Amino acid sequence: MSEEPRARRWLRDADRHAVAIRAARAVRRLAPGADVVALPGSDRPSDRVARLLEEAGGGRPSAARELGLAAVRTWQAFSRPGAAGGEVTILFTDLVGFSSWALDAGDDSVLRLLREVGDVTGAVVSRHGGKVVKSLGDGVMAVFPAAGAAIGAAAEACTAVSAITLDGYRPQLRAGLHTGHPRRVRGDYLGVDVNVAARVAAAATAGEVLVSGPALATVDAAGYVVRRRRRFRAKGAPRDLEVYSVVPRHT
Repeated sequence: MSEEPRARRWLRDADRHAVAIRAARAVRRLAPGADVVALPGSDRPSDRVARLLEEAGGGRPSAARELGLAAVRTWQAFSRPGAAGGEVTILFTDLVGFSSWALDAGDDSVLRLLREVGDVTGAVVSRHGGKVVKSLGDGVMAVFPAAGAAIGAAAEACTAVSAITLDGYRPQLRAGLHTGHPRRVRGDYLGVDVNVAARVAAAATAGEVLVSGPALATVDAAGYVVRRRRRFRAKGAPRDLEVYSVVPRHT
């Protein structure tokens, strides 16, 4: 028997092995977006591929088909209308020095503080027209339709959080934001612009609001005290990205 038929038989057996099929189905369930729906008569490339995968193998269980449908599901999630979304401003916050304090504070105090910080930050974000996308432990990721609202929320949140006192400890929030066109997937936002916003936030100091150049360009700078942060370098951010420390003049 030649090597080619033997290899082909091995691949066929592996494709139909129960363990491989269960693993492939798990991958398909975890893929972003809704499960694959091939619209009848649709000429979309993803629908054509989905129909070919569904018809392949005469309906027999197949690990390769499950993985193929997982890939199509991801493809449809990122390419469907509205997936890219419009322009938004992404805000990240976190507590400075929190980890060191938490080591000695104890779980009860840590949880109480995180609840208070989360409640205060969430209320401020909502009041400024933003939406908290997810909690990040000692901070949040939020999105706003405009950079001005995000800056106002970030500055107010830093002030409000600094007023919290727990057993003599006063938390200090920092914030960073960037404006761009991230992809919206299942209520989350993904892409380079999200990474840039996170990098900007990580460079902020206690009580500081750092704003990327693209975000600052969308607001009237006369309403803020602006200081350029020089020598900003962060992995994953454009080398020519300019970042500014910004304080609303009315605060």
